[in-house]
Amino acid sequence: MTPLLSIVGKSNTGKTTLLERLIPELTARGYRVASIKHSRHPFDFDREGKDSWRHRKAGARITVLASPGEVALVETVDHDLEYEEMEERYIRDVDIILAEGRKGNRFPKIEVYRPEMHPDLLSREDGNLLAVVTNGETGMDVPTFRPDEIKAIADLVENRLLGGIRKR
Repeated sequence: MTPLLSIVGKSNTGKTTLLERLIPELTARGYRVASIKHSRHPFDFDREGKDSWRHRKAGARITVLASPGEVALVETVDHDLEYEEMEERYIRDVDIILAEGRKGNRFPKIEVYRPEMHPDLLSREDGNLLAVVTNGETGMDVPTFRPDEIKAIADLVENRLLGGIRKR
């Protein structure tokens, strides 16, 4: 299985912003990165009336949207897919998967924590917690980074999940 790092935290703590900054840093180091955004809520990928939406509403289980530069797939599923299932079905030719959401998973994780918004860490008792990204204090025995320490966070990811060998 491809190494997977889960970015977790409560709503509006900066998970997506961390990923937006970590992905280009890892890419600049020569890694091929895939991302998964998990949501507990349904999403509407197609817009009503569009051809792909009409295909799905007509009963297509899988609809592929393709253009010269992009391909997207919408599949109707009967359960909330686990990360392993998503990788097996959809992810190819990458060095690492960065996943946002689904806090209770078994994968190594970095928690984005804003103590001014939430009183405690989600992952305090999680043995897979690699680090915390925060402007506050955690009292945890794991590395703590400030949100702007992207190179140091990427170093941790590289050393702990990617074998410690920089690709570039």
